[in-house]
Amino acid sequence: MCAWWALSGFGPAGRGSITQQEQRWVDSVYQSLTPQQKLGQLFMVAAYSNSGQYHVREIEQLVSQYGIGGVMFMQGGPVRQAKLTNRYQSLAKVPLLVAMDAEWGLDMRLDSSMHFARQMTLGALPDDRYVYMMGREIALKLKRLGIHVNFSPVIDVNSNPKNPVIGNRSFGESKEQVTQRGIAYIKGLQDHGIIAVAKHFPGHGDTDADSHFSLPVLTHDMARLTEVELYPFKRSFDAGVMGVMVAHLYIPKLDSIANRAATLSPYLVRDLLKGKMQYDGLVFTDALNMKGVTRYHKPGEVDALAFMAGNDVLLFSEDVPKAISVIQQAVTDGQITEQEIEVRVRKILHAKYWAGLNQYKPIELENLSKDLHGPSSLVLQQQLYEQAVTVVANKDNLLPFKVLDTIQFASVSIGEGYNNQFTRTLEKYSPFKKFSISSRFAPDSVYKAVQKNLDSADVVIVTLHDLTNVPNRNYGLGTNALNFVKALQRDSTKKVIVVVMGNAYSLKSFEDSDWLVCGYEDNAVVQRVVPQILFGALPAEGRLPVTASPKLKAGTGVSTPALSRLKYSLPESVGMSSTVLKQIDNIALEAIAYAATPGCQVLVVKDGTVVFDKAYGHYTYDRAQPVTEKTIYDLASITKVAATLQAVMFLKDQGQLKLDDKLVTYLPELKGSNKANLTIRNVLLHQSGLQAYIPFWKKTLLKGLPNPIYYDSVQSEAYPNAVANGLFASRRLEDSVWTWIVKSELTGLRTGNGAYEYRYSDLGLHLMKRVAERLLNQTMPDFLEQNFYAPLGARSLTFNPLQKFLKEQIAPTAQDSTFRKTVLQGTVHDDGAAILGGVAGHAGLFSNANDLAILLQMDLQNGNYGGHQYFKTPVVTEFAQEGSSNSRRGLGWDKTDPDGNGPTSDLSPTTTFGHTGFTGTGAWIDPENNIIYIFLSNRIHPDAENTKLLKYNIRTRIHDVVYQSLEPKP
Repeated sequence: MCAWWALSGFGPAGRGSITQQEQRWVDSVYQSLTPQQKLGQLFMVAAYSNSGQYHVREIEQLVSQYGIGGVMFMQGGPVRQAKLTNRYQSLAKVPLLVAMDAEWGLDMRLDSSMHFARQMTLGALPDDRYVYMMGREIALKLKRLGIHVNFSPVIDVNSNPKNPVIGNRSFGESKEQVTQRGIAYIKGLQDHGIIAVAKHFPGHGDTDADSHFSLPVLTHDMARLTEVELYPFKRSFDAGVMGVMVAHLYIPKLDSIANRAATLSPYLVRDLLKGKMQYDGLVFTDALNMKGVTRYHKPGEVDALAFMAGNDVLLFSEDVPKAISVIQQAVTDGQITEQEIEVRVRKILHAKYWAGLNQYKPIELENLSKDLHGPSSLVLQQQLYEQAVTVVANKDNLLPFKVLDTIQFASVSIGEGYNNQFTRTLEKYSPFKKFSISSRFAPDSVYKAVQKNLDSADVVIVTLHDLTNVPNRNYGLGTNALNFVKALQRDSTKKVIVVVMGNAYSLKSFEDSDWLVCGYEDNAVVQRVVPQILFGALPAEGRLPVTASPKLKAGTGVSTPALSRLKYSLPESVGMSSTVLKQIDNIALEAIAYAATPGCQVLVVKDGTVVFDKAYGHYTYDRAQPVTEKTIYDLASITKVAATLQAVMFLKDQGQLKLDDKLVTYLPELKGSNKANLTIRNVLLHQSGLQAYIPFWKKTLLKGLPNPIYYDSVQSEAYPNAVANGLFASRRLEDSVWTWIVKSELTGLRTGNGAYEYRYSDLGLHLMKRVAERLLNQTMPDFLEQNFYAPLGARSLTFNPLQKFLKEQIAPTAQDSTFRKTVLQGTVHDDGAAILGGVAGHAGLFSNANDLAILLQMDLQNGNYGGHQYFKTPVVTEFAQEGSSNSRRGLGWDKTDPDGNGPTSDLSPTTTFGHTGFTGTGAWIDPENNIIYIFLSNRIHPDAENTKLLKYNIRTRIHDVVYQSLEPKP
């Protein structure tokens, strides 16, 4: 009876013949069934986990009384569905075959579930292996949820742009591409234990009606069907697909009976599919409640017709008792043989054995939700969009943006608010003026108002959100929105980048755009990916899978390069554990709870990818304003390496500065002073005999108050430098400070060989700032802004942030009760830097964590960032790794302590370099593991004597977690 089975290769390619154990199980189960129960195995009914008890009891009755073979879950939630599955399975004499439509993941049917990508998105990929990987991830989730059959993939060739039901559910219009992607998906499912079902036979791609509501007509003859529509099915059969679904289509050239759907056509199912094409896998009907068949046949009757046409599994029967009765009558009347029933029931039982139902176990409910949202799935989810996003047009190779400092960027979100994931990611790379028109159908006056506000913008990125997949309504694109885009594009002073977050066919409305990008879908993941492509953090590789217009044909797409800018993804994408990194939350919250700091930012970069970027707590302990990822902090001594050292390394890289030259070489005014013969190298190593710190500000007081010689309460040309609210320093004060530095005594402390001992000193950085500005013939802030910070897009890296940002954007530091008598917010905490106008070699720089990470990533890459080479030589490596036998220090950089108990994690390699700051900041670069770790806080608020951050070792413990999160190397 089952010789056909052994020969069919039913199952994944290469499955081979069935085992004796399998045959015994199938024989035993089949022989135990009554005639009615045998017929019951043919039915798979619709089940819902979001319906009431009446529906549940109805399914229970079908399971227990009629012995149905399976259920297909339509709607609900994962946990509720798992509970119902266990309940229904407990009532089944033969375990149920459970199925779902999960074309793009469980969220096609279930809430609280993962979405991967629709098939048209997958059609844009350059590599089929990602489709296989998606099939695998979906299979693992289905198995975890007790599901055995996925009604996927759609292998219809979507050759009709007006198709209302397939559209973006198809891989595209190329039969070869549809075939390749479809087979990859099939193998991904079946290699991991899920029966794949190719649909919708013989091909639903060239239709303009939806079989859910009517019976579409396919006018092609057999030659055309064989050439196009049947091509992917035949190849998938050869590849071992275990199931196929027959569509509700009327094909008059192949079946002369008017309005007979393919599902009910013996010619198409029995003769063509099973006969001519020799398909022996499971044949499923499309849902038998769809208008494509119910318009012409009653429930129960349609099931019998579908069975007689050759289908094995009758899906979504509306009346199982009636259908069983009609089929039994057909047997009595000789229209159906007992042998036909036996062959199909045994086929279903073999499928159940393959699915493991011979050893059925209930679904384990514990950790179910967690297991369905594993980090590997989230990584793949982002990778799919990274590969698929398509740069459709790119005039003059504007994309990715290379020059950032001379461009005024603006963004306009149509169909969504302005502070969405897309615009938030854009701002990681450059400042943006953000506008939004929340409704795609807003009146023309709203669009014109936004357009007026874009006058100063050089580049405008327009994103179209909340689009639909309905062709006859132009995918939800309103006339006013289209006119707005066209009006912007007519402005020759602007470059307008149009980003379509939706169906590729909608691109026809933008076919004349000079810069056009297709994201295919609109969700947080693709909104995070597209900006990374626009700015060159990621390359663009996608190609249009369909022809959107005569100008935008299938295969259109421009490859754009990656420019080594920071990417943003998940820890697992670079071999780190998100579960372990979550321990950072506990340490950061502990710091806040113990009043070590009112708030902080923590950022981690691995392999050029930001994998952790979180803000905790508030600006102050009154919890009035929360810290965000954009909050700007006083970096304190990180200024030494993020400002002064960058200029020094630049000069060394350019050959303008030699490390073993004496200071007097560059500062002749030091001649005759005790500083003249100090070398650049020893100053950077903090072993030149300089005092650690001199409280210059005390010299500027008279009887404990600001001396009028140095300060005024009104800002003027003579007193330009803001020290605090209502306190401005004299322009001449910088000369006074310089004189005090030059005349300061050296420590006299020397080592056995006569060299000066190591002593960490702020004075050395004052000196190096002076050297740098002399050689550059430019102030250090201007030089850094023009040559590093602005070109990098790191605009929050700045001195005197109140000149650029609102006070509310900056975390306050200490309550200064000795000198400035005020809360410092946006004014540098360090007194020595403050009296110099907020700019010093050792302090004064402010930033948020992301912008500081950009600078440090450039350093980690030895000057290569964003398509620009900031250093010609490996000068950063030289400065970071060259050190002294007297201390752990590098040239300007602080480093790990070889003996442990240093400022870094003891787990970090000895090549790690960076710096800490008095305000509660730390930034470390690990070139061996390609890791950057940044911690920003205002731990000195309100009291600069607060040492709890050090007492509880907060920064180092978080650094430990970063290393603990690394997955073991193979």
